[in-house]
Amino acid sequence: MAKFELRLPKMGESVAEATITSWLKEIGETIEMDEPIVEIATDKVDSEVPSEVDGVLIERFFNVDDVVQVGQVIAVIETEGDEEPKTESESSPVEVEEKAVEQIEETISIAKETVTPVISSGNRFYSPLVKNIAKQEGISQEELDAISGTGKDGRVTKNDILSYVENRGVKAQSTPVKEDVTSTPQVKVETAPKVINIPPVIPSGEDEIVEMTRMGKLVAHHMKESIQTSAHVQSFIEADVTKIWNWRKKMKSEFMKREGENLTFTPIFMEAIAKALRDYPMMNVSVQGDTIVKKKNINLGMAAALPDGNLIVPVIKNADQLNLVGMTKQVNDLANRARLNQLKPDDIQGGTYTVTNVGSFGSIMGTPIINQPQVGILALGAIRKVPAVIETSEGDFIGIRYKMFLSHSYDHRVVNGALGGMFVKAVKDYLEAWDVDREI
Repeated sequence: MAKFELRLPKMGESVAEATITSWLKEIGETIEMDEPIVEIATDKVDSEVPSEVDGVLIERFFNVDDVVQVGQVIAVIETEGDEEPKTESESSPVEVEEKAVEQIEETISIAKETVTPVISSGNRFYSPLVKNIAKQEGISQEELDAISGTGKDGRVTKNDILSYVENRGVKAQSTPVKEDVTSTPQVKVETAPKVINIPPVIPSGEDEIVEMTRMGKLVAHHMKESIQTSAHVQSFIEADVTKIWNWRKKMKSEFMKREGENLTFTPIFMEAIAKALRDYPMMNVSVQGDTIVKKKNINLGMAAALPDGNLIVPVIKNADQLNLVGMTKQVNDLANRARLNQLKPDDIQGGTYTVTNVGSFGSIMGTPIINQPQVGILALGAIRKVPAVIETSEGDFIGIRYKMFLSHSYDHRVVNGALGGMFVKAVKDYLEAWDVDREI
Protein backbone atom coordinates (compact mmCIF):
# COMPACT_ATOMS: atom_id res chain seq x y z
CA MET A 1 0.00 0.00 0.00
CA ALA A 2 1.18 3.51 -0.79
CA LYS A 3 0.47 6.83 0.87
CA PHE A 4 -0.54 10.01 -0.94
CA GLU A 5 -0.07 13.42 0.68
CA LEU A 6 -2.95 15.76 -0.12
CA ARG A 7 -1.78 19.38 -0.09
CA LEU A 8 -3.69 22.64 -0.06
CA PRO A 9 -3.67 23.61 -3.75
CA LYS A 10 -2.79 27.01 -5.15
CA MET A 11 -5.97 29.07 -5.40
CA GLY A 12 -4.98 32.20 -7.28
CA GLU A 13 -1.99 34.48 -7.35
CA SER A 14 -3.00 36.54 -4.29
CA VAL A 15 -4.24 33.70 -2.06
CA ALA A 16 -1.58 32.40 0.32
CA GLU A 17 -3.67 30.59 2.92
CA ALA A 18 -7.12 29.22 3.70
CA THR A 19 -9.20 28.35 6.74
CA ILE A 20 -10.61 24.85 7.24
CA THR A 21 -14.39 25.25 7.58
CA SER A 22 -15.57 21.63 7.44
CA TRP A 23 -14.21 18.13 6.91
CA LEU A 24 -16.42 16.19 4.51
CA LYS A 25 -14.68 12.85 5.11
CA GLU A 26 -13.78 11.08 8.33
CA ILE A 27 -10.68 8.99 8.94
CA GLY A 28 -11.21 5.48 7.61
CA GLU A 29 -13.69 6.47 4.91
CA THR A 30 -13.19 5.41 1.30
CA ILE A 31 -12.58 8.26 -1.14
CA GLU A 32 -12.86 8.36 -4.92
CA MET A 33 -10.80 10.56 -7.22
CA ASP A 34 -12.20 14.12 -7.53
CA GLU A 35 -14.48 13.58 -4.53
CA PRO A 36 -14.47 16.60 -2.14
CA ILE A 37 -12.65 15.94 1.13
CA VAL A 38 -12.65 19.28 2.93
CA GLU A 39 -14.32 22.69 2.65
CA ILE A 40 -12.07 25.75 2.91
CA ALA A 41 -12.55 29.51 3.02
CA THR A 42 -10.22 32.23 1.79
CA ASP A 43 -10.60 36.01 1.84
CA LYS A 44 -11.89 35.65 -1.74
CA VAL A 45 -14.26 32.69 -1.92
CA ASP A 46 -15.36 29.45 -0.27
CA SER A 47 -14.30 26.26 -2.04
CA GLU A 48 -13.76 22.51 -1.74
CA VAL A 49 -10.54 20.49 -2.03
CA PRO A 50 -11.07 17.26 -4.01
CA SER A 51 -9.04 14.07 -3.75
CA GLU A 52 -6.48 13.46 -6.48
CA VAL A 53 -6.53 9.69 -6.01
CA ASP A 54 -8.75 6.74 -5.02
CA GLY A 55 -8.09 5.39 -1.55
CA VAL A 56 -8.83 5.57 2.17
CA LEU A 57 -8.37 8.66 4.38
CA ILE A 58 -5.98 7.63 7.14
CA GLU A 59 -4.76 10.94 8.59
CA ARG A 60 -5.87 14.58 8.95
CA PHE A 61 -3.40 17.25 10.06
CA PHE A 62 -5.73 20.19 10.71
CA ASN A 63 -8.97 20.84 12.57
CA VAL A 64 -11.90 23.10 11.71
CA ASP A 65 -10.97 26.84 11.90
CA ASP A 66 -7.25 26.08 11.49
CA VAL A 67 -5.36 28.31 9.04
CA VAL A 68 -3.42 26.36 6.39
CA GLN A 69 -0.75 27.71 4.06
CA VAL A 70 -0.83 26.89 0.34
CA GLY A 71 1.27 23.76 -0.26
CA GLN A 72 0.94 22.36 3.27
CA VAL A 73 -0.07 18.71 3.68
CA ILE A 74 -3.63 18.62 5.02
CA ALA A 75 -4.31 14.87 4.85
CA VAL A 76 -2.87 11.48 3.92
CA ILE A 77 -4.71 8.99 1.70
CA GLU A 78 -3.74 5.32 1.51
CA THR A 79 -3.85 4.00 -2.04
CA GLU A 80 -3.46 0.57 -3.60
CA GLY A 81 -0.16 -0.39 -5.18
CA ASP A 82 3.47 -0.07 -4.09
CA GLU A 83 4.41 2.98 -6.13
CA GLU A 84 3.56 6.17 -4.32
CA PRO A 85 1.65 8.67 -6.47
CA LYS A 86 3.44 11.87 -7.30
CA THR A 87 2.39 14.84 -5.16
CA GLU A 88 2.75 18.55 -5.73
CA SER A 89 5.84 18.51 -3.53
CA GLU A 90 7.74 16.52 -6.16
CA SER A 91 8.38 19.58 -8.28
CA SER A 92 11.46 20.04 -10.35
CA PRO A 93 14.39 21.93 -8.76
CA VAL A 94 13.76 24.85 -11.11
CA GLU A 95 10.11 25.12 -10.05
CA VAL A 96 11.03 24.92 -6.37
CA GLU A 97 13.70 27.60 -6.84
CA GLU A 98 11.29 29.89 -8.69
CA LYS A 99 8.68 29.54 -5.93
CA ALA A 100 11.30 30.23 -3.29
CA VAL A 101 12.46 33.37 -5.10
CA GLU A 102 8.88 34.62 -5.38
CA GLN A 103 8.28 34.07 -1.68
CA ILE A 104 11.52 35.84 -0.76
CA GLU A 105 10.75 38.81 -3.02
CA GLU A 106 7.27 39.09 -1.53
CA THR A 107 8.70 38.93 2.00
CA ILE A 108 11.24 41.65 1.20
CA SER A 109 8.56 43.84 -0.35
CA ILE A 110 6.37 43.56 2.74
CA ALA A 111 9.34 44.22 5.01
CA LYS A 112 10.24 47.42 3.14
CA GLU A 113 6.71 48.76 3.49
CA THR A 114 6.52 48.05 7.23
CA VAL A 115 8.25 50.35 9.70
CA THR A 116 7.44 48.43 12.87
CA PRO A 117 6.15 45.04 11.69
CA VAL A 118 3.92 42.83 13.79
CA ILE A 119 5.74 39.65 14.74
CA SER A 120 4.84 36.35 16.33
CA SER A 121 5.54 36.68 20.04
CA GLY A 122 5.89 34.09 22.77
CA ASN A 123 3.94 31.00 21.84
CA ARG A 124 1.56 32.87 19.52
CA PHE A 125 1.87 32.48 15.77
CA TYR A 126 0.33 35.08 13.42
CA SER A 127 -0.38 34.14 9.81
CA PRO A 128 0.74 36.47 6.99
CA LEU A 129 -2.89 37.48 6.35
CA VAL A 130 -3.44 38.46 9.99
CA LYS A 131 -0.19 40.45 9.98
CA ASN A 132 -1.18 42.20 6.76
CA ILE A 133 -4.61 43.20 8.15
CA ALA A 134 -2.93 44.42 11.34
CA LYS A 135 -0.55 46.58 9.28
CA GLN A 136 -3.35 48.04 7.12
CA GLU A 137 -5.52 48.86 10.16
CA GLY A 138 -2.66 50.27 12.24
CA ILE A 139 -3.00 47.60 14.94
CA SER A 140 0.01 47.57 17.27
CA GLN A 141 1.83 44.50 18.57
CA GLU A 142 0.35 45.11 22.01
CA GLU A 143 -3.20 45.24 20.64
CA LEU A 144 -2.71 42.08 18.57
CA ASP A 145 -1.29 40.14 21.51
CA ALA A 146 -4.37 41.09 23.54
CA ILE A 147 -6.88 39.69 21.02
CA SER A 148 -8.48 36.42 22.09
CA GLY A 149 -7.91 33.85 19.37
CA THR A 150 -10.53 31.24 18.47
CA GLY A 151 -8.19 29.15 16.34
CA LYS A 152 -6.03 26.21 17.28
CA ASP A 153 -3.98 26.83 20.47
CA GLY A 154 -5.57 30.27 20.79
CA ARG A 155 -4.35 31.39 17.36
CA VAL A 156 -5.83 34.65 16.06
CA THR A 157 -7.81 33.92 12.90
CA LYS A 158 -8.87 36.26 10.12
CA ASN A 159 -12.39 36.49 11.58
CA ASP A 160 -10.96 37.34 15.01
CA ILE A 161 -8.99 40.32 13.76
CA LEU A 162 -11.79 41.57 11.45
CA SER A 163 -14.20 41.38 14.40
CA TYR A 164 -11.71 43.31 16.52
CA VAL A 165 -11.40 46.00 13.82
CA GLU A 166 -15.21 46.40 13.70
CA ASN A 167 -15.49 46.79 17.47
CA ARG A 168 -12.28 48.76 17.87
CA GLY A 169 -13.96 52.15 17.95
CA VAL A 170 -16.44 51.04 20.62
CA LYS A 171 -13.73 49.52 22.81
CA ALA A 172 -11.55 52.61 22.41
CA GLN A 173 -14.08 54.62 24.47
CA SER A 174 -13.77 52.49 27.56
CA THR A 175 -10.29 50.93 27.22
CA PRO A 176 -7.35 53.18 28.11
CA VAL A 177 -4.33 52.86 25.86
CA LYS A 178 -0.98 52.58 27.55
CA GLU A 179 1.74 54.76 26.09
CA ASP A 180 5.26 53.46 25.80
CA VAL A 181 7.49 56.07 27.47
CA THR A 182 10.69 54.30 26.45
CA SER A 183 12.22 56.12 23.50
CA THR A 184 15.04 55.21 21.18
CA PRO A 185 17.01 58.22 19.83
CA GLN A 186 17.78 56.51 16.51
CA VAL A 187 14.13 55.62 15.68
CA LYS A 188 11.53 58.18 14.71
CA VAL A 189 8.19 57.17 16.20
CA GLU A 190 5.24 58.09 13.98
CA THR A 191 1.91 58.91 15.59
CA ALA A 192 -0.79 56.41 14.67
CA PRO A 193 -3.84 57.77 12.81
CA LYS A 194 -6.56 59.04 15.10
CA VAL A 195 -9.30 56.48 15.59
CA ILE A 196 -12.81 57.88 15.20
CA ASN A 197 -14.93 56.67 18.07
CA ILE A 198 -18.32 55.44 16.87
CA PRO A 199 -21.08 55.66 19.49
CA PRO A 200 -22.19 52.17 20.51
CA VAL A 201 -25.62 50.96 19.40
CA ILE A 202 -27.72 50.04 22.43
CA PRO A 203 -30.40 47.54 21.37
CA SER A 204 -33.75 47.43 23.10
CA GLY A 205 -35.34 44.25 24.36
CA GLU A 206 -37.40 43.92 21.16
CA ASP A 207 -34.45 44.23 18.76
CA GLU A 208 -32.88 41.19 17.11
CA ILE A 209 -29.08 40.95 16.95
CA VAL A 210 -27.83 39.11 13.86
CA GLU A 211 -24.19 38.07 13.53
CA MET A 212 -22.64 39.06 10.21
CA THR A 213 -21.48 36.16 8.06
CA ARG A 214 -17.82 35.71 7.27
CA MET A 215 -18.44 36.80 3.68
CA GLY A 216 -20.47 39.78 4.87
CA LYS A 217 -17.59 40.96 7.06
CA LEU A 218 -15.15 40.66 4.17
CA VAL A 219 -17.41 42.60 1.79
CA ALA A 220 -17.96 45.33 4.40
CA HIS A 221 -14.22 45.63 4.99
CA HIS A 222 -13.49 45.74 1.24
CA MET A 223 -16.12 48.43 0.59
CA LYS A 224 -14.89 50.63 3.46
CA GLU A 225 -11.30 50.24 2.28
CA SER A 226 -12.27 51.28 -1.26
CA ILE A 227 -13.98 54.47 -0.07
CA GLN A 228 -10.88 55.34 1.94
CA THR A 229 -8.57 54.62 -1.02
CA SER A 230 -10.21 56.10 -4.13
CA ALA A 231 -11.63 59.56 -4.82
CA HIS A 232 -15.02 58.45 -6.15
CA VAL A 233 -16.66 60.53 -8.89
CA GLN A 234 -19.74 59.63 -10.94
CA SER A 235 -20.95 60.36 -14.48
CA PHE A 236 -24.42 59.42 -15.75
CA ILE A 237 -25.72 59.02 -19.28
CA GLU A 238 -28.94 57.70 -20.81
CA ALA A 239 -28.84 55.18 -23.64
CA ASP A 240 -31.57 54.27 -26.11
CA VAL A 241 -31.55 50.46 -26.33
CA THR A 242 -34.70 50.04 -28.44
CA LYS A 243 -32.78 48.33 -31.23
CA ILE A 244 -31.23 45.85 -28.77
CA TRP A 245 -34.60 45.18 -27.13
CA ASN A 246 -36.29 44.36 -30.44
CA TRP A 247 -33.32 42.34 -31.77
CA ARG A 248 -33.09 40.18 -28.64
CA LYS A 249 -36.85 39.60 -28.68
CA LYS A 250 -36.51 38.32 -32.24
CA MET A 251 -33.41 36.17 -31.65
CA LYS A 252 -33.72 34.67 -28.15
CA SER A 253 -35.90 31.68 -29.08
CA GLU A 254 -33.65 30.67 -31.98
CA PHE A 255 -30.58 31.14 -29.78
CA MET A 256 -32.02 28.90 -27.07
CA LYS A 257 -32.80 26.13 -29.59
CA ARG A 258 -29.36 26.29 -31.18
CA GLU A 259 -27.08 26.92 -28.19
CA GLY A 260 -29.17 25.73 -25.25
CA GLU A 261 -28.45 29.04 -23.51
CA ASN A 262 -30.68 31.90 -22.42
CA LEU A 263 -29.75 35.12 -24.28
CA THR A 264 -29.97 37.91 -21.69
CA PHE A 265 -29.05 41.59 -22.03
CA THR A 266 -25.92 41.20 -19.87
CA PRO A 267 -23.57 39.67 -22.50
CA ILE A 268 -24.68 42.33 -25.00
CA PHE A 269 -23.77 45.07 -22.53
CA MET A 270 -20.49 43.32 -21.65
CA GLU A 271 -19.50 43.24 -25.32
CA ALA A 272 -20.06 47.01 -25.65
CA ILE A 273 -18.10 47.72 -22.44
CA ALA A 274 -15.16 45.57 -23.58
CA LYS A 275 -15.05 47.52 -26.87
CA ALA A 276 -15.09 50.83 -24.99
CA LEU A 277 -12.23 49.68 -22.73
CA ARG A 278 -10.24 48.85 -25.85
CA ASP A 279 -10.90 52.40 -27.11
CA TYR A 280 -9.96 53.96 -23.75
CA PRO A 281 -7.18 51.79 -22.25
CA MET A 282 -6.54 54.27 -19.42
CA MET A 283 -9.78 53.02 -17.86
CA ASN A 284 -8.26 49.53 -17.75
CA VAL A 285 -5.58 50.39 -15.19
CA SER A 286 -4.67 50.11 -11.52
CA VAL A 287 -2.88 52.51 -9.18
CA GLN A 288 0.24 51.32 -7.39
CA GLY A 289 1.72 54.02 -5.18
CA ASP A 290 2.66 56.89 -7.49
CA THR A 291 2.56 54.76 -10.64
CA ILE A 292 -0.19 53.57 -12.98
CA VAL A 293 -0.26 49.94 -14.12
CA LYS A 294 -1.81 49.58 -17.60
CA LYS A 295 -3.42 46.16 -17.88
CA LYS A 296 -2.79 44.24 -21.10
CA ASN A 297 -5.86 42.01 -20.77
CA ILE A 298 -9.45 43.19 -20.48
CA ASN A 299 -10.97 41.07 -17.70
CA LEU A 300 -14.52 42.10 -16.85
CA GLY A 301 -15.80 41.52 -13.34
CA MET A 302 -19.51 40.76 -13.14
CA ALA A 303 -21.05 41.53 -9.75
CA ALA A 304 -23.47 38.76 -8.77
CA ALA A 305 -25.80 38.60 -5.77
CA LEU A 306 -25.61 35.45 -3.65
CA PRO A 307 -28.66 33.73 -2.09
CA ASP A 308 -27.65 34.98 1.39
CA GLY A 309 -27.66 38.60 0.19
CA ASN A 310 -23.89 38.96 -0.10
CA LEU A 311 -22.02 39.94 -3.25
CA ILE A 312 -19.32 38.23 -5.29
CA VAL A 313 -17.57 39.29 -8.50
CA PRO A 314 -16.64 36.47 -10.92
CA VAL A 315 -14.38 37.53 -13.80
CA ILE A 316 -14.73 37.06 -17.56
CA LYS A 317 -11.12 36.73 -18.78
CA ASN A 318 -10.09 38.40 -22.08
CA ALA A 319 -13.65 39.62 -22.62
CA ASP A 320 -12.71 41.66 -25.71
CA GLN A 321 -11.69 38.46 -27.52
CA LEU A 322 -15.06 36.72 -27.12
CA ASN A 323 -17.88 36.78 -29.65
CA LEU A 324 -21.46 37.14 -28.43
CA VAL A 325 -22.00 33.38 -28.17
CA GLY A 326 -18.85 32.93 -26.10
CA MET A 327 -19.71 35.92 -23.92
CA THR A 328 -23.21 34.55 -23.28
CA LYS A 329 -21.90 31.14 -22.25
CA GLN A 330 -19.34 32.73 -19.90
CA VAL A 331 -21.92 35.04 -18.30
CA ASN A 332 -24.46 32.24 -17.75
CA ASP A 333 -21.87 29.78 -16.43
CA LEU A 334 -20.39 32.21 -13.89
CA ALA A 335 -23.80 33.46 -12.77
CA ASN A 336 -25.11 29.91 -12.24
CA ARG A 337 -22.04 28.75 -10.34
CA ALA A 338 -22.14 31.90 -8.19
CA ARG A 339 -25.73 31.15 -7.16
CA LEU A 340 -24.80 27.54 -6.35
CA ASN A 341 -21.67 28.61 -4.42
CA GLN A 342 -19.50 26.59 -6.82
CA LEU A 343 -17.05 29.29 -7.93
CA LYS A 344 -13.34 28.49 -7.72
CA PRO A 345 -10.83 31.04 -6.39
CA ASP A 346 -9.40 31.56 -9.89
CA ASP A 347 -12.89 32.55 -11.13
CA ILE A 348 -12.76 35.78 -9.11
CA GLN A 349 -9.12 36.71 -9.74
CA GLY A 350 -7.58 39.20 -12.15
CA GLY A 351 -10.48 41.58 -12.85
CA THR A 352 -9.52 44.90 -14.47
CA TYR A 353 -12.97 46.58 -14.62
CA THR A 354 -16.31 45.72 -13.01
CA VAL A 355 -19.94 45.86 -14.13
CA THR A 356 -22.94 45.66 -11.79
CA ASN A 357 -26.57 45.32 -12.87
CA VAL A 358 -28.59 47.43 -10.43
CA GLY A 359 -31.50 47.28 -12.88
CA SER A 360 -32.22 43.68 -11.90
CA PHE A 361 -33.61 45.08 -8.62
CA GLY A 362 -35.61 47.82 -10.34
CA SER A 363 -33.14 50.66 -9.77
CA ILE A 364 -32.77 53.08 -12.67
CA MET A 365 -29.30 54.28 -11.60
CA GLY A 366 -26.76 53.96 -8.79
CA THR A 367 -23.41 55.11 -7.43
CA PRO A 368 -21.43 51.86 -7.15
CA ILE A 369 -18.24 51.54 -5.09
CA ILE A 370 -15.07 50.77 -7.05
CA ASN A 371 -13.76 47.21 -6.74
CA GLN A 372 -10.13 47.73 -5.69
CA PRO A 373 -7.53 47.86 -7.15
CA GLN A 374 -9.49 48.85 -10.26
CA VAL A 375 -10.31 52.47 -11.15
CA GLY A 376 -13.85 52.16 -12.52
CA ILE A 377 -17.19 50.38 -12.22
CA LEU A 378 -20.31 50.71 -14.37
CA ALA A 379 -23.85 50.26 -13.04
CA LEU A 380 -26.52 49.19 -15.54
CA GLY A 381 -29.95 50.63 -14.72
CA ALA A 382 -33.34 49.11 -15.42
CA ILE A 383 -34.59 49.29 -19.02
CA ARG A 384 -37.73 51.46 -19.11
CA LYS A 385 -40.32 52.12 -21.79
CA VAL A 386 -40.55 55.93 -21.96
CA PRO A 387 -41.86 58.66 -24.29
CA ALA A 388 -39.02 60.36 -26.13
CA VAL A 389 -38.41 62.98 -28.82
CA ILE A 390 -37.31 61.29 -32.05
CA GLU A 391 -35.49 63.40 -34.60
CA THR A 392 -36.02 62.62 -38.30
CA SER A 393 -35.39 64.37 -41.61
CA GLU A 394 -39.09 65.20 -41.72
CA GLY A 395 -39.09 66.76 -38.24
CA ASP A 396 -39.39 65.76 -34.60
CA PHE A 397 -42.11 63.59 -33.12
CA ILE A 398 -42.86 61.77 -29.87
CA GLY A 399 -42.42 58.01 -29.77
CA ILE A 400 -42.13 55.14 -27.26
CA ARG A 401 -38.50 54.05 -26.73
CA TYR A 402 -36.66 51.62 -24.46
CA LYS A 403 -34.05 53.52 -22.45
CA MET A 404 -31.66 52.93 -19.55
CA PHE A 405 -29.19 54.91 -17.45
CA LEU A 406 -25.49 54.04 -17.30
CA SER A 407 -23.90 55.11 -13.99
CA HIS A 408 -20.12 55.30 -14.11
CA SER A 409 -18.06 55.54 -10.88
CA TYR A 410 -14.35 56.18 -11.36
CA ASP A 411 -11.22 57.03 -9.37
CA HIS A 412 -10.55 60.76 -9.73
CA ARG A 413 -6.93 60.27 -8.64
CA VAL A 414 -6.10 59.02 -12.13
CA VAL A 415 -9.31 59.36 -14.19
CA ASN A 416 -10.43 62.92 -14.89
CA GLY A 417 -13.96 63.92 -15.80
CA ALA A 418 -13.23 64.02 -19.52
CA LEU A 419 -11.95 60.44 -19.66
CA GLY A 420 -14.69 59.12 -17.37
CA GLY A 421 -17.37 60.86 -19.43
CA MET A 422 -15.97 59.86 -22.83
CA PHE A 423 -15.73 56.23 -21.77
CA VAL A 424 -19.36 55.92 -20.70
CA LYS A 425 -20.39 57.88 -23.82
CA ALA A 426 -18.55 55.27 -25.93
CA VAL A 427 -20.53 52.48 -24.23
CA LYS A 428 -23.75 54.36 -25.03
CA ASP A 429 -22.72 54.82 -28.68
CA TYR A 430 -21.97 51.11 -29.10
CA LEU A 431 -25.35 50.17 -27.63
CA GLU A 432 -27.31 52.64 -29.75
CA ALA A 433 -25.49 51.61 -32.96
CA TRP A 434 -26.59 47.97 -32.59
CA ASP A 435 -27.09 46.19 -35.93
CA VAL A 436 -30.70 44.95 -35.97
CA ASP A 437 -29.79 42.53 -38.80
CA ARG A 438 -26.90 40.97 -36.88
CA GLU A 439 -26.60 37.18 -37.08
CA ILE A 440 -25.16 35.03 -34.29
